[in-house]
Amino acid sequence: MSAEGSEQLSGHGEFQESSDMEASDVPAPPPVEMTEMSVENGSTAVDPEAPVGPSLRSVSEPQAAEGEESGKPEFHRLWKAVTDNPFDFTSWTELLQYCEQENHVTASRQALEAFLARYPLCYGYWKKFADLERRAGFNSRAEEVCVQGLRAIPLSVDLWIHYINLLLGTLDMNLPESAHRIRSVFEDALAGAGLDFHSDRLWDLYVEWEKEHGNMRKAAAILDRVLRVPTQLYNTHYDKFKEHLNSHEPKAVLSPEEYQELRTLCRQSQKVEQAEQTQEDKAERPPGEEEPATPEDTDTEELMQKIREEVLLHRDKIYQYNEDEVRKRWQYEESIKRPYFHVKSLDRIQLRAWHSYLDWEIAQLNQDTKNSSQVDPNAASTQGSEATAQSPEVSEETAVPKDDHRVRVLFERCLIACALYEEFWTRYIQYVEPQSVDEARALYRRACEIHLPHKPNIHMHWATFEERHGDSTEARRVLQVLEKNVPGLAVVRLRRAALERRAGDINQSEALLQEAVAESKEKPTMHAFYSIKLARLLQKLGRDLSKARKVLQEALEISPDNDKLHLNLLELEVSGDPWASAEAVQECVTRGLAAPLNPHSKILLSQRGLQFAEDYGNSIQSVLSMYEGHQKLLQEFGGTKREAENGDEDPEKLSKSEDASAADVSAQEATTMPHVPITTPPPPVMGTDMSAGYGAYNNWYQQSQYGSYGYPNTWNYTQGYYPSS
Repeated sequence: MSAEGSEQLSGHGEFQESSDMEASDVPAPPPVEMTEMSVENGSTAVDPEAPVGPSLRSVSEPQAAEGEESGKPEFHRLWKAVTDNPFDFTSWTELLQYCEQENHVTASRQALEAFLARYPLCYGYWKKFADLERRAGFNSRAEEVCVQGLRAIPLSVDLWIHYINLLLGTLDMNLPESAHRIRSVFEDALAGAGLDFHSDRLWDLYVEWEKEHGNMRKAAAILDRVLRVPTQLYNTHYDKFKEHLNSHEPKAVLSPEEYQELRTLCRQSQKVEQAEQTQEDKAERPPGEEEPATPEDTDTEELMQKIREEVLLHRDKIYQYNEDEVRKRWQYEESIKRPYFHVKSLDRIQLRAWHSYLDWEIAQLNQDTKNSSQVDPNAASTQGSEATAQSPEVSEETAVPKDDHRVRVLFERCLIACALYEEFWTRYIQYVEPQSVDEARALYRRACEIHLPHKPNIHMHWATFEERHGDSTEARRVLQVLEKNVPGLAVVRLRRAALERRAGDINQSEALLQEAVAESKEKPTMHAFYSIKLARLLQKLGRDLSKARKVLQEALEISPDNDKLHLNLLELEVSGDPWASAEAVQECVTRGLAAPLNPHSKILLSQRGLQFAEDYGNSIQSVLSMYEGHQKLLQEFGGTKREAENGDEDPEKLSKSEDASAADVSAQEATTMPHVPITTPPPPVMGTDMSAGYGAYNNWYQQSQYGSYGYPNTWNYTQGYYPSS
């Protein structure tokens, strides 16, 4: 976790600025105006499938150990608070603080396990947990706690240092395997968090530990590696490298390969200089006196100084490159105000800063891929325990494989501060999926099972991901877990039914919708919604109109005022056999007009019934009967006014437009078509709009409101009644 060197956890779980690092210890940024920014720190070196915290997923009240008291009312009150609402962060911190003050070891242990199962990114509480076990005399448990914490948050510099200090205080350093283990943990720490911009303390601790054990060459190798890492104290590492080099013979601090290479180079240069000097001194030397010989295996002070100069000449090129990398990142690092995890929301400025980080880093990767001459020395900085020989050419020294290591590191760091934001998890998964389906699946699991168990969108994305990759069983499980965690979401139940339908199990899809209908009877709106979905499934896929009709009729008994149920039932009847559906359609219209529906819905029902009679009626009397009833309905609810409203046009403009269109159509028909007698409708009911006429009711079918009930708007009857112009 980035910036952990400058924060510490208070007793209440809040983060405070640490006073360990004074302002004077922090170097000023490189003296060049920065126009590009990036964040590159940390690295995950753990198995993505590995558990990231304690396995305890449920909260059960801890039992008191011998000599402990857990029967205090305050303890029970605090425990009940976290049991009732496990996602109340404040209640958790109050409980943990109380257990710590009361020195209740068993209760503290179980409370911390339950808390860290839900909030594994709170590195301060992992440290407290380890200290609790160590004070209780359980050193092995303390180590296990640290390992669990580092699986959850491998970017935490503070937690790595805490783990190393724990080992240094508990291992017998007189045993050779102890030193090997400490060094191995240091290497794991550098692989996990060595690229953090604030990882300087980790590098310094490693260097000092090697010096204390007399391993000057290993200490120099570590300093050599950190020279290639852009960190906040990058310049102090170079100063320490120079001091270390000048304080010891080059042979004692450089790798054998590099030392032999530079020694040979410097001796050759020295021989050339000595040959020139010999010619000048030969004339002045007394006759018979020979030049004193220098043993080949002896390094003079002059030779060692030349070797040091060559070493620094090479390292200076690396330092200049690293300084440029720090310059690119400095302002971005300063823009991140909260690099650690907290349940409090981040402001939009911080979210935009993280997105800008990612945009820039991905752009850099794409640029590096296209431009093979662009280089970076940092990717290999945490590999190996000793420095290898360095080539004198800068392009080779700074060469880096074209991979996406830094992009992934930035995503991982971002997901610490932004762990509760679906957008960053989704973006990371979209980036990773083309490269590795397994890694994408592991990210979905981390997001949904640990940090976002109640976020529907990312769960549904996960289910889609699994189904797309052929694992319908896992997709089914994901949706089931989501519905258990967040019950009552209609979209989740519909996704489950759709999944079963796509898998070919229509019966299971029907059963899911039937279950939803049965469970929602106390909620009329949801009951009607599920009933409509079930009826459509039975009608479209099951080809069982009678069963679909029964579902809608039963729903109307519960919700007789639901206009959507009436319209869907009417649509079901209209879509059947027109010769056998006339009576059912009439019954639907009559039922709807008698129900307590709003005027607009009644007009829609009447209109649809009239259109059905016009299209499929057996006699003109049935058509005229429906028409008269529809005209009465329009008169009752103000038909002329509603026509203008639903047409979304001014009545006068609409009338003029229709008159002009009618004139154009009449002119065309007069020249291109023979005269055909037209049956005229009966006189309109008294009081109705004379300009509307019998054919005017077709305008109702063009209304957008009718489509809002879920039907495709296919009733464009005007085009069917008149030829296109």
